[in-house]
Amino acid sequence: MKGLASSLAVIWRLAAPHFRSEDRRAGLSLLAAVIAIELAIVAITVLINRWNARFYDALQNRNWDSFVAELMYFSVLAGAFIVLAVYQLYLRQWLQIRWRAWMTRAYLGDWLDGANHYRMQLLGDAADNPDQRIADDIRLFVDNGLFIALRLLGAVVSFFSFVVILWTLSAEAPFHLFGVEIAIPGYLVWAALVYAVAGTALTHWIGAPLIGLNFRQQRYEADFRFDLVRTRENAEQIALLSGEQAEVHRLLGRFARVIDNWWAIMIRTKRLTFLTAGYSQAAVVFPFLMISPAYFAGRVQLGGLMQTASAFGSVQEALSVIIMVYRDIAEWRAVIDRLSGFNRAMAAGRTAVTAEPSVKMRTWPHGDAIALDGLVATLPSGIPLVAADDIVFGKGDRALVTGPSGSGKSTLFRAIAGIWPFGSGAVERPADGNLMMLPQRPYFPIGSLHAAITYPALPERFGAEAVAEVLAAVGLPLLAPRLAEEAHWNRLLSLGEQQRLAIARAILHAPRFLFLDEATASLDEPSEEALYRLMQERLAGTTLVSIGHRSTLTRFHRRGFALEHDGELHRLREREVPAP
Repeated sequence: MKGLASSLAVIWRLAAPHFRSEDRRAGLSLLAAVIAIELAIVAITVLINRWNARFYDALQNRNWDSFVAELMYFSVLAGAFIVLAVYQLYLRQWLQIRWRAWMTRAYLGDWLDGANHYRMQLLGDAADNPDQRIADDIRLFVDNGLFIALRLLGAVVSFFSFVVILWTLSAEAPFHLFGVEIAIPGYLVWAALVYAVAGTALTHWIGAPLIGLNFRQQRYEADFRFDLVRTRENAEQIALLSGEQAEVHRLLGRFARVIDNWWAIMIRTKRLTFLTAGYSQAAVVFPFLMISPAYFAGRVQLGGLMQTASAFGSVQEALSVIIMVYRDIAEWRAVIDRLSGFNRAMAAGRTAVTAEPSVKMRTWPHGDAIALDGLVATLPSGIPLVAADDIVFGKGDRALVTGPSGSGKSTLFRAIAGIWPFGSGAVERPADGNLMMLPQRPYFPIGSLHAAITYPALPERFGAEAVAEVLAAVGLPLLAPRLAEEAHWNRLLSLGEQQRLAIARAILHAPRFLFLDEATASLDEPSEEALYRLMQERLAGTTLVSIGHRSTLTRFHRRGFALEHDGELHRLREREVPAP
C-alpha cells in the first residue's frame, strides 16, 4: 500500500499541472465528457444484462412476440452503445493530443530554460535520452494513462452496478452441491471475488519484473538509436579513420543489450500470457459451473442462467481488470519512473544556479562593462579550475585571453555567459547588455540557410539582402543564392565555412559583448586576419574578447590576459600585449 500511495502521488504530480493550466477548461471538459460516456456505457451493459434474462426466457418459452420485441430493444441499446463508443474514442483522442501538446511545451520549456539542458549534462546522466522522454514517454504517459484510468473507472462502476444484481441472483438461485441446497448469502459475489483475487495475486507475482524490464528496454532502445544518430552525424570522421568496422562492432554491442533484455521480456511475458490466457478461458465457464446446479435443480430458468452468467462475468471482469491490463500498467509504470526521473534532473539543474556556493550573475542598472568579482569556477565535483578577480572588460575593449590547453579558458567564458554555476564569486553585467558567445564549433539548426545564419533570432528580423551582403563580407558569396535552401548545414559545410557563418551571425546581431572561443581557429591566418579586420570595422562599439593561441591575433587586441598556474587552479591575470 505504501508503494501504491507513492506511485499515485507521482502520477498526480505528473498529471495535475495540465488540469491547472491555461488549458484546464478544455482539458477538464473533455475528461468529463469521456468519463460521462464511460458511465453511460456501463449503464447500457447493465440494461443488456437485464435484457439477457428476458430474451433467453422468450427463447425457452418459444414466445415469438416477446422475442421480436427484445430484438428491437437490443437494437436500440446496441445503436446507442456504438455511438457512445465512437465518440468516447474521438473525445479521448482529442484529450490525448491536447494533453500531450501541453506537456510537451511544458517539458521543452523546463528543459531548455536558461541553459538547464546543459547543466543537466554537467551534473551527470540522471536523465538519459531527453529526446525520448519528451517524444515517446509523454505520449505513452498520456495514452496509457487515459486507457488504464478509464478501464479502472469502468471496472469500479461495473462492480458496484453488477454486484447488487449478482447478490440478488444468488438468493434466487441458491448454491447446490451434489444435489444439496446450501444457503450462502451472495455466494456468487464471493466466488467472483475469490477467483479474481487469486488471479490478480498470481499475475502480479509473475508479471512484476516486467516493470523493471520495460524501463530498461526503453533506455536500451534509446541508447541504440542515439548511437546510430551519432554515427550519421560523424560520418566524415568515421570514414576518414576507416572506422566502419569499429562502429559496427560498437553498435552491435549496444544492440546486444536490446536483444538480451528483450529475451528476458519474452520469457516473462510468456509466463504471464499462460496465466492470463488460461484465466480468461476459465472465466468463460466458471460462472456456469457455479450456477448450473441450481439450473438443473429447476430453481432458475434459462434466462436467469444467462443473466447470472453475464452478471458474474461482469463482476469477475471488473475485479480482474488488473490482470487484463497488467502489461499496460507495467509499461506505464516504467514511463512514470522515467518522467519522474527527468523532472528530478531538471529540478537539480535549476537548483544548481541558486545552490551555495555558486557563481552569481549580477546586473548593473547602468554601465557598459562586464566585471569579474572574486570569480572561481570549479568542476561540478567542487574541484577548483579557474579564477578571475577584479577583471573588467569595458566598452569597446579588445582583449585576448591565452593559456595552456586544459587551463579552463572555455569554462571561464561559460561562467561569464551564465551557464556554468559551479563555483563562487560573481559576474556583473549591464542590465540591458546583450552578449554573444562564438564557440570553436558553431551550431546551426536544420532548416534554411537564412534561418541558420540569423539564429537565435527569427529569419524575418534580417532581410535577405542584408544576409547576402554579410555573407559576401565574410568570404562566402557563393552561398548567397542558397539562402532559401534547407539542409543540415553543420554536416554540409566545412568547419572553416561554419566559422565564417558564425562571424556573419555576430555581425548581423551586433552584440554589445562578443566572446570568441577560438572561433577562427580552423581558418588560415590571412582569412582570420580578414575576419578580425571586418569585425573591427562593423563592430566598432562592441566589447570583443578572444581566446586564441596564434601570435598574429595580438595585433587586433589592445589588452592581453593569461591564465597562469596558481596552486591548484589557474588564475587570470592581465599582461602586456606584445607588439605585432
